[in-house]
Amino acid sequence: MLAIPVALASGLLFGLGLVVSQMVNPAKVVAFLDLFGDWDPSLALVMAAAVPVTALGYALARRRRVPFCSPDFAAPTQSRIDRRLVLGAITFGIGWGLVGYCPGPALTSLALGHGEAVIFVLAMLAGMALHRLYQVLSAREG
Repeated sequence: MLAIPVALASGLLFGLGLVVSQMVNPAKVVAFLDLFGDWDPSLALVMAAAVPVTALGYALARRRRVPFCSPDFAAPTQSRIDRRLVLGAITFGIGWGLVGYCPGPALTSLALGHGEAVIFVLAMLAGMALHRLYQVLSAREG
């Protein structure tokens, strides 16, 4: 089963990239969002580097009938912008701007022993659980 070691290696590489780019530092992210203060453009540079790498990955994936480490591709199937997507993006953006963490850097910071990440990760897990509960209750009513 090659999928698990490849996923682990990918996660470690992603985490290493977050550490090297200092995206595990919430102050760095907040400084990027502070357009009229002491603006730090480094997050834009990280994104600028990530876009071509991602585009290359998708281009290579499109040429394959099956992935290397899985029986089939798990690409998103929904392509329309709906209310749930917009509300989720707004919620994500507000949380990211207020705290300076998003899930990847928060989990990496947690692994690095950054205590402040514990609160964020616990709040994130609670939010995920509440969302799942809402989905289950909504499905029962519908």
